[in-house]
Amino acid sequence: MAKKPVASPARRQTAAPAIEVDAAAHPPLGMSPAVFLRDYWQKRPLLIRNAFPGLQSPIQPEDLAGLACEEGVLARVIEHDRERDVYSLRHGPFEEAFFPGLPRQDWTLLVQDVDKWDADVAALLPAFAFLPRWRIDDIMVSFAAPGGSVGAHVDQYDVFLLQAQGHRRWQIDARPDAPQDFRPDADLKLLREFDPSHDWVLGPGDMLYLPPGVPHHGVAQDACLTFSVGMRAPSAAELMGDYIDTLAGEADDSLRYRDPDLSPPRDPNEIDATAMGRVVEALNAMRMNDPDRLGDWFGRFITVYRAAGEVTAGGVEPRSRIEIEWDLERGASLWRHPWSRMAWRKAHAKGQAARLYVSGQEFALPARDAQAIAAAVEIDAEAYSALSETGRACVQELIAGGHYRLGLDDDGDDDSEDAGDGE
Repeated sequence: MAKKPVASPARRQTAAPAIEVDAAAHPPLGMSPAVFLRDYWQKRPLLIRNAFPGLQSPIQPEDLAGLACEEGVLARVIEHDRERDVYSLRHGPFEEAFFPGLPRQDWTLLVQDVDKWDADVAALLPAFAFLPRWRIDDIMVSFAAPGGSVGAHVDQYDVFLLQAQGHRRWQIDARPDAPQDFRPDADLKLLREFDPSHDWVLGPGDMLYLPPGVPHHGVAQDACLTFSVGMRAPSAAELMGDYIDTLAGEADDSLRYRDPDLSPPRDPNEIDATAMGRVVEALNAMRMNDPDRLGDWFGRFITVYRAAGEVTAGGVEPRSRIEIEWDLERGASLWRHPWSRMAWRKAHAKGQAARLYVSGQEFALPARDAQAIAAAVEIDAEAYSALSETGRACVQELIAGGHYRLGLDDDGDDDSEDAGDGE
């Protein structure tokens, strides 16, 4: 009897990565970051059971409601009328009497940038250190009454949906080319059609990762809190708009359309191919061909992009450098302002200084200093003394600009401006 032919390795089908894993043994992903980034990041969704085993929510619903009443906090309430299938949207800040008047079901409170206002919520971010920090936008926290939902929709950025309290049912459409047309009758961008391919209920500690463009719909099964860790993903139009503005602002006025090789035209009214070639040449003369110049533009842009608050110097009398260094030696620390965004970049050209980017500003520093400051939520005496003189001078400049404040106890609290006052 003839042997059945064995398929060659090239013909063997590779099994698709699982869409659901249990991360209890290896939180928060259930796999190494390298495997997650290779198989899932911006490729396919993943339900991660026990991503944060035993999670206790660092914020309570009443605290979130109180935050939504504060000036400067970005908050929304979305209500769903089931009978008419109509969603309504209201923006905060809200009056304290607003929430007791809401119905017992079918509404959701969403508050942006809670990590900037609550240090315990921000403490979740190190768990996502497998991603570039400058890519992470914020942690949005939503409280939903039973039945609460924002409707079926699609996001154009990566998001991790972490269940913190209660239970939420998530439905997604993971099929390629899922319909993404919007309903014409809603203030929100809700999907006209939604046919889920997967259906799960998430409990505390479970997390759902969604790459851009995956339709999804979450409905609270009981009163619940969900944390959304969203990414910064500027559109090509946003990148191009800022890039062109920078080019125009820095352009040498002597760079112009030129035609020293002009010859008599066959038709003086025609814009011919040669003329268009000169247009391209003129535009290319403005282009950032220098990688360091291009990197500086992007570093400034990405540390400002989608910033919900602006860092300003405090209203208190500034302390001198000698006084600050004296306090550091006696146990004080410098604490970064929650709205301050930082990143750094090595220079492309050999021998050039690295760059530290801070909320749209740039500082030339030794690479070691730029790396240390970009990572430093807190700077104590040891971290400060490890910097070069250039690095310490940069820190002093950042203090003067409000990006760091002096804290005299373990909580970083003193008589200076409150960390949340970023407007």
